[in-house]
Amino acid sequence: MLLDKIKSLAAINFETVVGYRRHIHENPELSYQENNTANFISSVLEKQGISHIRMAGTGVIGTIKGKKSGKTIALRADMDALPIQEKNDVPYKSANKGVMHACGHDVHTSSLLGTAIILNELSEEWNGIVKLIFQPGEEKLPGGASILIKEGVLENPAPASIIAQHVFPSLETGKAGFAAGNYMAACDEIYLTVKGKGGHAALPNSTINPLLITSEILLKLQDTFMNAANIESPLVLAFGKMTADGATNIIPNEVVLEGTFRTMDETIRSEGHKTITEIISSTAKKWGGDYDLRIEKGYPVLINNEEVTKKAKANAEAYLGKENIVTLEPRMTSEDFAYYTRIKPCCFYRLGTGNIAKGIISGLHTPTFNIDERSIETGMGLMAWLAINELQQ
Repeated sequence: MLLDKIKSLAAINFETVVGYRRHIHENPELSYQENNTANFISSVLEKQGISHIRMAGTGVIGTIKGKKSGKTIALRADMDALPIQEKNDVPYKSANKGVMHACGHDVHTSSLLGTAIILNELSEEWNGIVKLIFQPGEEKLPGGASILIKEGVLENPAPASIIAQHVFPSLETGKAGFAAGNYMAACDEIYLTVKGKGGHAALPNSTINPLLITSEILLKLQDTFMNAANIESPLVLAFGKMTADGATNIIPNEVVLEGTFRTMDETIRSEGHKTITEIISSTAKKWGGDYDLRIEKGYPVLINNEEVTKKAKANAEAYLGKENIVTLEPRMTSEDFAYYTRIKPCCFYRLGTGNIAKGIISGLHTPTFNIDERSIETGMGLMAWLAINELQQ
């Protein structure tokens, strides 16, 4: 039975793929700098006899052909790490100061390598083509997905659908989660400089205090967008950085703000940009100040195709057991996989990697993030199973 063969190969290759994961984890590289990671991926694919090319600088695109011709699908894993200093005490701790795989991309990459090994071993059992997308730069705009798409990754051959998995520490190892429709938010970056007139704090009438202008802007934005958010169309507007180079007795000339705007609806996203601009403009003018505003449009809403996701969820239930498959709630985090979902039918699902009993509970983007490595066996086998079933259907 094919399912049993896949599970057997996942078990057989588990230790090898864990070794891949630990090597990648120990040698993380930031977005668009993944040269050594790409070379390592190439070496594994070469050893397996899997043809591949380089795209977008550090991207690696592999191709596995089945027994007979048929449709093409793609499987995607991201490769880049984050600028975080790791605090885990493990033998494979990051050797690169200030850089860490705190979002699980080492797991995504190694798991897809394991999936490739399984699919290659079973190539006489399925028809069609599987395209392997090892993608750089998910963590940094403009997003490696957008670059690969521009370079033609979805052509020659063109995949009928694309599947990706992402670690999920709040879900126990051995489980997976799926969500059809709008699943992850569009994400924009806001860069604002509020300009006033600095001077001595003891002479407020001779200054235009940008701190006061900024305070009113923040309160108005908070009030407006907090009231606009709802369950059907959630949104987030938050500022995480504010810089004002003044002192106890010095009013600065300007205040610099950096924040994020996230929505689940492209129309609300566009209208939100206008509202943000209007509030900032009117408030600065009211106080006699000025401003510079840049809203850098980021990743779009990630939309999981209803049909592809429904099939993938049903196939996952067959592989892991219905009791181990959960329905996910929409998230206000963002993902550049969203670019693929705008072009092709896609399924972006979550792989459980947590283990409460072992204390593996840290969240993504934290210096103590880690996984239960047994999830890698689940991940590579599940993706191989989903891929073959997607090709057959």
